[in-house]
Amino acid sequence: MNNNLVSPVGILGFGVEGQSTLRYLFREGVKDIVVMDKNPVNLPEVPAGVNVKVCSGESYMDGLKDCVTVVRSAGVYPMSQELFKFQMNGGMMTSQIQLFLEQTKSCKVVGVTGTLGKGSTVSMISHILDKCGKANIIGGNFGVPALDLLEDDSADRISILELSSFQLMTLSKSPDVGVVLRVSTEHLDWHKTVEEYRDAKANLVRWQKNSGTCVYLKDAEPTAKIASESPARNKLAVSFGDGENGSNDGNAVIEGSTLTIGSDKLFLSDCKVRGIYQLENMAAATLACTALGIKVADAFEALKSYETLPFRMEFKGEKKGIEFYNDSYATRPDATIAATGSMKRPFALILGGSEKNADFTELSNILVKERPNLKRVALIGATAERMLDDLKKAGVDEAGIKTAIFPTLEEAFADSLNIGEGGTVIMSPACASFGLFKNYKVRGQVFDKLVSEV
Repeated sequence: MNNNLVSPVGILGFGVEGQSTLRYLFREGVKDIVVMDKNPVNLPEVPAGVNVKVCSGESYMDGLKDCVTVVRSAGVYPMSQELFKFQMNGGMMTSQIQLFLEQTKSCKVVGVTGTLGKGSTVSMISHILDKCGKANIIGGNFGVPALDLLEDDSADRISILELSSFQLMTLSKSPDVGVVLRVSTEHLDWHKTVEEYRDAKANLVRWQKNSGTCVYLKDAEPTAKIASESPARNKLAVSFGDGENGSNDGNAVIEGSTLTIGSDKLFLSDCKVRGIYQLENMAAATLACTALGIKVADAFEALKSYETLPFRMEFKGEKKGIEFYNDSYATRPDATIAATGSMKRPFALILGGSEKNADFTELSNILVKERPNLKRVALIGATAERMLDDLKKAGVDEAGIKTAIFPTLEEAFADSLNIGEGGTVIMSPACASFGLFKNYKVRGQVFDKLVSEV
C-alpha cells in the first residue's frame, strides 16, 4: 500500500478521473474513503470491508473534515478557502499525476504541456516509439487517467503523459523528459491570472533532476521562460531559422516547411499531416525521442507515416471542387490562427462557440489583415456577437470579408459552401463547444456528417 495515503482518503471530484482514483484506492487496499462531488454520486460495487462515505450537493466540501489525505481531481481548483483550511489543519493534498510519478515503474516518463499541440505531440512521440520498437503507453489528459496506467505497470515501457495546467498546478515532481510547447493564454475562466496559468505549466519541468531533459520552443517567450526553470542539463530547443543560421540556431530548426536537426531534414511535403504549425510538434516530438535513445533519421522516417488525430486540422477530402478541413479541436484563438495560416486557397471559416473569456483581438486582426484569402466568416455560439464586434473593429467590412451570425452549425456550413469551386471550408472555432454541443468531438462529428452530405 502507498504509505503516503493516510486514511481516511478523500476523492475530490468524481468524474472520470475521480472514478479512476477510487479504483486505485480499492487496489491499494484503502479501507476508509470519502467521495466528494457537487453532482450526485453513483458508486460502483464496493469491496467487502471497505467503507465509502459520499458527500454531494452544495456542501460537498464538508467531507474534508473526515479526511487526512485528499486526492484532488484535475478540474477542482486547488486554491479554494476550504482546501487551504484543510491543509493548514494538517491535511495532505495530492493528485493523480503526483501519485503516478511517485509510483510508476516506467523506465522513463515523458510529460507534454502547452496551450497548443499537446495531443498531437503525445501521439507523435508514441508513433515514433512504436515504429522504433519501444514499448510505450499514453495517458493523463489524453484520455486514460494516469492511475489506470499503474494497473499493469512495467519497467519495460515508456509512459507518455499529456498534462494540462489543471493537472500540473500542485505538482511537486516532474517527468524525466518534459516537453513545453507554445504557451499563451488559456482557461482564464478557471485560473485567476495569466501568471498563475503559466506558473502551473512550469511545474512540468521545475522539479526535474539534473539528468532530465527539457524540450522547449526557444522563440516563444513564455515557453522559454518556463523552460528556464528546469534544472535539467539537457535542454533541447526548437527554433525558427532565418535562412542564415541553418541548424546551428537551436537543436531543431524550422525554415518554411522544412525541419532540420543536425544533418537530417524532414520535408512537410513528404508527410501525411497538413499545416505548417505541425512542424513545431514534430520537432518537439523528435527531440523528446532522441532523449529516449531514438536516432533523428529514424524519428523523421516514422513521422512520414503519422496521421493527424481526429478533429485536429483533419483533411476531410474535396467535394464539388471545395476542400474541407475539420479543426473542431481548435478551442483557442491561437489554434485558429495556426490553422488558418496553412490555408492556400480562398477559404470560408466557421468560427465561435461557448464563452471562456478569451481575447479575440489578435485573432481578429490576423484574420482581417494577414489572411488575404479569407473570404467568408460564419459565426456560431455564445461568442458570435463578441467575435463579430472584434472583427468589425479590425476592419472586416472594409476588407470585403462576408460575415454573418447563424443559430446552428448546419446553417453556418450551408453559408460557407458559397465559397464555391476552388475554395476551402474550414471549421476552426477558436472556442469550446458547450452550449450547442456536448463537446468538441460531437461538434466535429456533426461537421463530418455535413461534409458527407455535400
